[in-house]
Parts: sequence; structure tokens; C-alpha cells
Amino acid sequence: MKTLSILALALCATPALATTYTLEPDYTQVVFSWDHLGFSHPTAQIAQGTGTLEFDARQPTMASLQVTLPLASLMTGVPGLDEHLKSEDFFHVARYPLATFVSTRVTQGRSDERLEVTGNLTLHAVTRPVTLEVRVLKVGSNPRTDVATVGFAASGRVSRSEFGLGAFVPQVSDEISLQITCQGAESKGYAAFLKAQEEKEQAKKH
Repeated sequence: MKTLSILALALCATPALATTYTLEPDYTQVVFSWDHLGFSHPTAQIAQGTGTLEFDARQPTMASLQVTLPLASLMTGVPGLDEHLKSEDFFHVARYPLATFVSTRVTQGRSDERLEVTGNLTLHAVTRPVTLEVRVLKVGSNPRTDVATVGFAASGRVSRSEFGLGAFVPQVSDEISLQITCQGAESKGYAAFLKAQEEKEQAKKH
């Protein structure tokens, strides 16, 4: 009994090990919106984010995140506006094709499932700190893949002029609202799942 008690104390004293998750591109996207002359609040989406997440539900403030978003995926549903936003007037996607976010600090939010994640956002060759309000949606096995999965929703605000994207301010708002969804699968299990899917597709061709 004494040995078991010592073992239990040792386990409690040992920091929990974070799981490495690979972000699933089909479920990692940002929707942003802005005020247009006070008449409307258009939205745009940037999808197919990639990256990695280190996360342990028992020690969420030890989490770390790196994510990259391809700006060529930007879509508003209005072809002309898509072209304008990707042009030199705004994102200049031909020169600056990626946006990246790297977390630097995670703190506990207002409830157990909420976190504040601060990190460096690099956009248009400019890096600025951004803080996101994050809610952990679910941690568990994905019933469609049998891979350990974690999902988040996040929100935040940025000043676009700080990133050299200040065209038409103040008629078009400087402040941009962000709504983010992010889903990550345990890296080794996810890689095995993708390999199995690829093998199935190859088998169909033969």
C-alpha cells in the first residue's frame, strides 16, 4: 500500500504530456467581417489552414499553436471583391501568399472550457501581437476516423491598418472581426488514417 501511495503521488507530481495534433485543413478556417460605410457588414473566408497544436486538456494553459493560412483561398462570394482583396490594394496575395499565427501565451478564460490565446500574427510582411478568445468545443475520439481529435472556436479583432492594409479607412472600418474554427487530429493517428484513405483510392483505380 505504501508503494502504491508513493506511485500515486509521483504520478500526480508529473506534468501531463501534451498530445501533438495536426490541424485538419478542411476544418480550419477564418471568417472575417468589416463595416462598409455603415450600411453593411460583408464577410470573407480564408480556409484550408495547416499547422500543429500541442494540447493537453488537463493543462490547457501549456498549449501551443502554429497555423498557416493560404490567402489564395480568400472568398467572399463576390468574384470582383475577391479579386480586389487579393490585389495590391489589400492583401497583395501574389507577393504575400500566407498568413501565419504562432501562439506565445495561453491563459485561463472565464470558465474551464475558455482560454485566452495570445500570439504573433504575420500578415502582409508585418507581425503584430493578437489575443483570441478561445472556447474548447470537444476533446475525444472522432467517430468517423477513430482518431483522437480536439476542436476549438475562437474570436478576436485586429486593426487592418497595423498590417499595412488600411485602404479606404475610415469609410470602411479599420477594425476587423474574426471568427475562427479549428479542428486537430492526433498526428500519428491522422497520418495513418490519411495513408489508409489513399491506399483505398489507389485500390479503386486497379
